[in-house]
Amino acid sequence: MHHIEPETEAYVLGLVETGHSHPVLTEMEARAEAEGFPIIGRAEGRLLELEARAVGARRVIELGSGFGYSAYWFARAVGPGGEVICTEESEELVGDAEGYLTRAGLWDRVTYHVADGLEVLANSEGEFDVVYVDTHKFQYPEAWRQARSRIRVGGMYLCDNVLWRGMVPSGADDSVFPGWPDAIREHNRLVIEDPDWVAHLDPTRDGVMVALRVA
Repeated sequence: MHHIEPETEAYVLGLVETGHSHPVLTEMEARAEAEGFPIIGRAEGRLLELEARAVGARRVIELGSGFGYSAYWFARAVGPGGEVICTEESEELVGDAEGYLTRAGLWDRVTYHVADGLEVLANSEGEFDVVYVDTHKFQYPEAWRQARSRIRVGGMYLCDNVLWRGMVPSGADDSVFPGWPDAIREHNRLVIEDPDWVAHLDPTRDGVMVALRVA
């Protein structure tokens, strides 16, 4: 779901395409379009890569990874020797991700866990440079509560779908996923109000929460 004018979006995507393109990206995007599978798209992918590079990320964890589209951008950001820990509940999608990311030359930087993202985060040791959240939306407040103490000072918290198809700002509920907009609203408030973080809601695509730990 997009919230910017088509002409503006086309211009932004054209700039991203100029900055970086790859046949595996195109293949993943075509599949998502054909199957109606939710991916973040190229503009948001580039934004995630930019934010991860900006904090010198070498260790990233994703809560919710699908077939590896966002992991593609994070794997580029962490560089050789970096690590992207991915979480996905579908073994079939993990197999697909291996195929895509192997052909992109990035699989050696990625580790997939077939499990709930919050469980993997809880069972992982040490701090992260970036925690990226794109899991079940009702989990968002809990994801923030768990993630905020696991990210180093100077690290980044990133979260997708924080506008949820315009329902979050409008105050609406979701008839298909009742309670999800409320959970996202609570999440957004918790992040923005936290004194240890400087946060901004970027309206790219369906909204990205971008928060830097400062204390």
